[in-house]
Amino acid sequence: MLPVIKNQIAKLFHKALEQIASQQQIDGEIPAIQLERPKVAEHGDLACNVAMQLARSWKMNPRDLATQLIANISSDPSFSEFLSDIQIAGPGFINLRVAARAKQAVITQVLSEGPCYGFQAANYQKVLLEFVSANPTGPLHVGHGRQAALGDALSNLMMTQGWQVHREFYYNDAGVQIQNLAISVQARAKGHQPGDAAWPTDAYNGEYIADIAQDFLAKKSVKAADGEAVTASGNADDLESIRRFAVAYLRHEQDIDLQAFGVKFDCYYLESSLYADGSVEQAVEDLQAAGRCYESEGALWLRTTDDGDDKDRVMRKSDGSYTYFVPDVAYHGRKWSRGFTHVINIQGSDHHGTIARVRSGIQGLALKRSWDIPKDYPNYVLHKMVTVMRNGEEVKISKRAGSYVTVRDLIEWSGGYQDSMTESEKQDAIRRGRDAVRFFLISRKADTEFVFDVDLALKQNDENPVFYVQYAHARICSILRQWGGDEKSLNKADLSLLTGTASDQLLQRLAEYPDMLANAAKDLAPHAVAFYLRDLASDFHAFYNAERVLVDDEALKQARLALLLAARQVIANGLAVLGVFAPEKM
Repeated sequence: MLPVIKNQIAKLFHKALEQIASQQQIDGEIPAIQLERPKVAEHGDLACNVAMQLARSWKMNPRDLATQLIANISSDPSFSEFLSDIQIAGPGFINLRVAARAKQAVITQVLSEGPCYGFQAANYQKVLLEFVSANPTGPLHVGHGRQAALGDALSNLMMTQGWQVHREFYYNDAGVQIQNLAISVQARAKGHQPGDAAWPTDAYNGEYIADIAQDFLAKKSVKAADGEAVTASGNADDLESIRRFAVAYLRHEQDIDLQAFGVKFDCYYLESSLYADGSVEQAVEDLQAAGRCYESEGALWLRTTDDGDDKDRVMRKSDGSYTYFVPDVAYHGRKWSRGFTHVINIQGSDHHGTIARVRSGIQGLALKRSWDIPKDYPNYVLHKMVTVMRNGEEVKISKRAGSYVTVRDLIEWSGGYQDSMTESEKQDAIRRGRDAVRFFLISRKADTEFVFDVDLALKQNDENPVFYVQYAHARICSILRQWGGDEKSLNKADLSLLTGTASDQLLQRLAEYPDMLANAAKDLAPHAVAFYLRDLASDFHAFYNAERVLVDDEALKQARLALLLAARQVIANGLAVLGVFAPEKM
């Protein structure tokens, strides 16, 4: 139901309760009125349990209280504007049927607001979402793909609720893994390959290492999304040049994958910059000055147990190097100092153990720097891994990466990409694959494991959820083309003619969209948008099968077309939140 309609109905309840409280001389605050959709559609459009909620404290029988409530609400002059019926059910539940014209008002609102339907006014608050943040040591894998889909959709979702959203990619371009990358490329540049006696123990084995080595020897240049350009020296003995070139090369490759996935970032933040500008050293000094650290066994420890961790954690090892969470603490200190008091990190569930130590470090910095930082800063959305199935079997490796399925693999497989295609056909395949991968990876709660079925993504039928939703949009476009009239004329349609059960269900679903967006943003749950779109597509198909649209009765035809036009708009709006294309033809 439209929020404005629900608010008006809630006001009717509140006013009626105030009248009863005055008559019965009852003191106390009246609770917020909760109106829910009944589990059984036949019971009505909305249900309220406030009579049962208040009965004990008001010392009244819940059915008696409900009876008085109904009497007061029914006698209100605005009752018929919003409600057509109100009944008691069971021990004191109140079921309501919303007036037809109140339901139909959603069409007018959708057509008026268009792409902004469901949006809230700007709240002038900034939020930073950090996601993907892959080490530049190889191509993006499907776990990064799930992060990209979740992070981008959640960013879009929060923008609908008035947030100023900043998307950030944090490059872990320092540490042991980067050194292993450089050594791997150097070995390839010197003619070694996996399996050779001279092949390094911790080297990366994918074919992409050979590609990097080849381009390094050819003295090529690469440029990443943030504008950094690096030219290879071609000297296989120059490990530092190899390191810089390999990192830039892989950042560029990751940028290409993200572009194919339709994901853009406002900022690329380098871990190495935190060392270069002294942020890491300053963070350690501040934590020591705040009394949050101690020396033991030749190492520097952080008292994370002060903040609920199960044990204290090493910050600086006996060899003088920092453990991996220390730059993360410094990085989040930089986030706060940049004005981001709301931060959400989308990461794999393997990062669960780092949450307590990062938050503890942040609290230590806050103590030293006189910052008022909430103890749950930053917020986290942790996702579980993705299993990829293709041709009925689990896929664990790809030639490109050597040991895992990449995002590029998944996009190409899901779109039916073939090297023999024309350039136009390849672009279409990439778009289809991107849409399927995005929708599928968002269609489950982040904290649940997900099986990505490539064969299902390729199906062009109702079994494929993204096809099902996109086809609903395309079918409405087809009906409107067949009609051939001016869509603006549908703003004047007589909506009172929409009286069937199927149209009523579709109207109700359209009206739920703003509340769904608000709740999904509050719960950091973009999967709710995918759930909603499948339900909306189902309601549209049910309406289309039950009610012929292009009938001879011109007024009835206009009313039904207006309903479809509103449905098309909301489907397109929801797909846009997920970053999925809304096709006009399929």
